[in-house]
Amino acid sequence: MIVRDYYSVRTGKITPESKVNFDVLKKLFQIAYNKLNNEGYFQKYFGIDCSDGFIEGKLGGDVESIIFINLRKENLYPICKNLPDYSEDDFFDMIEFLHDHSSKGLSGTYHQWNQCGMHYETFDDEEGKRYFRQTLNPILKEYLNGFEISKDGEILVFSDTGLSTLLDAKIPAEDEENIADKINNAVIKFRRYKSTLDDRKNAIRELADVLEFLRPQLKSYLNKKDENDLFNIANNFGIRHHNNDQKINYDKGIWYSWMFYFYLSTIHAVLRMINNPK
Repeated sequence: MIVRDYYSVRTGKITPESKVNFDVLKKLFQIAYNKLNNEGYFQKYFGIDCSDGFIEGKLGGDVESIIFINLRKENLYPICKNLPDYSEDDFFDMIEFLHDHSSKGLSGTYHQWNQCGMHYETFDDEEGKRYFRQTLNPILKEYLNGFEISKDGEILVFSDTGLSTLLDAKIPAEDEENIADKINNAVIKFRRYKSTLDDRKNAIRELADVLEFLRPQLKSYLNKKDENDLFNIANNFGIRHHNNDQKINYDKGIWYSWMFYFYLSTIHAVLRMINNPK
């Protein structure tokens, strides 16, 4: 899909603010959806609109009801018919639902009558989801400040410029339960579409807890004052404790982002110090 910025974007004639509004996003999505549909990525679950008659997929003959059961919303399917009336929440709900039900066709038979096309019989779900993300993420990146579909199929706010490497960096720790899983959970919680300030606060707290878990090993690398400074933010700015001594009169929308990236980068630095002692 979109692989680079072309002339008008590079020269500022099309600004980030004017590139993709919600209506344009839906038009771009419909082009991508039609492409995926024509290539058979939705056959396994949504079925085939065959020239001999509709052939059900694994979701059955009443896809609209299945979508209602999962999303608690009506009038989302058929997609192309209802897409113009989608709200932003409707749109992202359907993106996630389609991601979960995208599957690459591997083998089958070609139905020649009226050039009906391939009828797949074997599928690869993981490859289907990967290709769905590959197709949609360049489009979602261009909307507002940018969004993307995670490997788990969740809509996430696109990472801040210059920080995507940190978010995707391999966590140098073998302890998944106490370190890696908690870091990954915090990152997802912080970046999730429409995450609340409480969600972000909890993500910061989870990173602070990881750092607390590593604290005994930190003593070998930091003096007491530097060690205490690392925990000052979480302990005294209303992240981990709730009492009258807490400093809470600050712009949380701004400072939570700083706190999150501060702790995430600190954890990566600490883990590398522990793993590569000198």
